Amino acid sequence: MEKNVKVSMLMSIYGKLLTEKQYEILDNYYNSDLSLSEIAENMNITRQAVRDIIKKGENKLFEFEEKLEIMKRTLQQEKKINDVLSELTKLQTNSSDKQVQKVLNHIMQELSCLA
Repeated sequence: MEKNVKVSMLMSIYGKLLTEKQYEILDNYYNSDLSLSEIAENMNITRQAVRDIIKKGENKLFEFEEKLEIMKRTLQQEKKINDVLSELTKLQTNSSDKQVQKVLNHIMQELSCLA
């Protein structure tokens, strides 16, 4: 997974555990795609300070994930749900019984909400 996507996902999970300033700078950098210079100018700090805050914030996010593994478990759960949906689709395609079709449709709808 690309680092930018990973950090953005980690921010949505653990972002509130960062300081307000770290969150704002990481959000500007990763989600708003602002450069270090643009962020520095907007916040009246040096470019180096922005870079340092980003690195510290990233490190905290990765530490949180290493300890809590919320993103890892969420991605594993999504994969399992998608695998089950795939298998149910195969069953649905090959089944001719109306009652089985109805049950499969219901299960697929429920699982689709979780994926």
